[in-house]
Amino acid sequence: MDYLSRTKRQFSITILLSLIASNFLIIAGWITLRSKLQLSNIDYALILGLLAIILSLLFTLVLTKHLISPLKAIWQLIVHISPNGSSVNAPNIDSLKIGHELIANLSMQIYQLSSITNTKKNEEQQLTQSANRNFIANKLPLPLFILDKEETIVFSNHPASDYIGLNQADIMGKNFYMVMDMAFPSDNTLDTWLKEVKSKNATASMSWERVKLNVLDNHPTLLFDLAAYYNKDNPDNYETILVLFDHTKQYSQDDQAVSFVALSVHELRTPLTVLRGYIEALEEELGKEMNPELQEYMQKMNATAQQLTVFVNNILNVARVDNDQLQLQLREENWSEIVQSAIDAISLRAKVRGIELKSSIDPDLPTVGVDRLSIYEVINNLIDNAIKYSGKSTKIEISSYMSKDGMIETSVKDYGLGISPSIMPNLFTKFYRDHRNRAQIGGTGLGLYLSKAIISAHGGNIWVTSNLGKGSTFSFTIKPYTLLAEELKNSDNNEIVRGAHGWIKNHSLYRR
Repeated sequence: MDYLSRTKRQFSITILLSLIASNFLIIAGWITLRSKLQLSNIDYALILGLLAIILSLLFTLVLTKHLISPLKAIWQLIVHISPNGSSVNAPNIDSLKIGHELIANLSMQIYQLSSITNTKKNEEQQLTQSANRNFIANKLPLPLFILDKEETIVFSNHPASDYIGLNQADIMGKNFYMVMDMAFPSDNTLDTWLKEVKSKNATASMSWERVKLNVLDNHPTLLFDLAAYYNKDNPDNYETILVLFDHTKQYSQDDQAVSFVALSVHELRTPLTVLRGYIEALEEELGKEMNPELQEYMQKMNATAQQLTVFVNNILNVARVDNDQLQLQLREENWSEIVQSAIDAISLRAKVRGIELKSSIDPDLPTVGVDRLSIYEVINNLIDNAIKYSGKSTKIEISSYMSKDGMIETSVKDYGLGISPSIMPNLFTKFYRDHRNRAQIGGTGLGLYLSKAIISAHGGNIWVTSNLGKGSTFSFTIKPYTLLAEELKNSDNNEIVRGAHGWIKNHSLYRR
């Protein structure tokens, strides 16, 4: 890709458009003066000359700011990575209007050169590493990486280079994040974990499931579990050890299964909509004439149709999340009205199960910035889960109020089966279900995964507290609309569009 030529074209187009705009404004000013004022030709010339000077100064300032920004970004980057440049922040390449691809490419090259220069000091030590240690590591049948305190790769075994499709010469001495473009299914990434343990712990270990890796354009996407061990100030400069457990085939089959099911389920939407329409029409037309037994049948049919609708929506939206195709349009909404409307919509399903939904919603809650349909889905999923796992309990409590940190917090509490502490960390993982009751209680294991993706896209958090045998409380937070006002000012209309992404990038592109 010829990024330089593209940047030159961007410069030329920007200058051309500026000249056209300036001339257009001068001509428009001349026409306006001629129609509004009766002046001599000399007066017209003086006024238009002054207007031309003002417009020239204005466009010069604007053009200078935009055209100099790529050069400023390179200057800022070089100063940032210099030994005495820690006080200068790394440039925000994404904010560049002109030359974004060129500067991003040059920045990556500069980082790579800087990384190579910094690691030359350790080259002798790497070459004289213990032959015994290298032998053991290379005989390990799993990909292994060892990082120093700067997260530079100081060792990788042969299975690691074979796994990611790179030569060891292209791996050694490079920053780990430049080699491994990883994405995680949650915001608990390797990068965030290392930042935390480096500030608090001398040693620590951690593992992740369903990590995604993109290495090269011609290399297939890899899916694996990752295990990490951290040892601060290791004398051999082996601060972080990473081991990869490949599950590409298994996890790919799961993802393909979702795509296939989504394709199949999509065909259910039309007949399901027709079915729900007929049920509602029958209830309206014959509701008073039906005997209690028929009314009960109609209620169960309606509740089952609603449950099937939730299933269809979950499948389709999870497929959109995984493909980064689910877009949310955040608008100003009345939160109390949304929560109560969602409760009313699912109350029939609870009634069929003999469960009472009790709500406690603060009437003074401020408006929120949400995507109404997706938030309905979150509330619906949480209440539906509470209904499923209520056991013999007949009460579910839904509350919503302003939290101490200025967020609007909503909770769904049941008094049913509860959740074992051993499975709590995996609740919001795709396809995960409690093995103890999956045979007795239906479900796909997608509702909580989707809810977390939607809430994260709204800028909130979702969590659970539970006592086994006593019930569970699922809670989530949403930002008041006022906190989104600044973001809205920068948009072109009255809505904020966000994507609900199933995968979280492990790191920002630019690191020291």
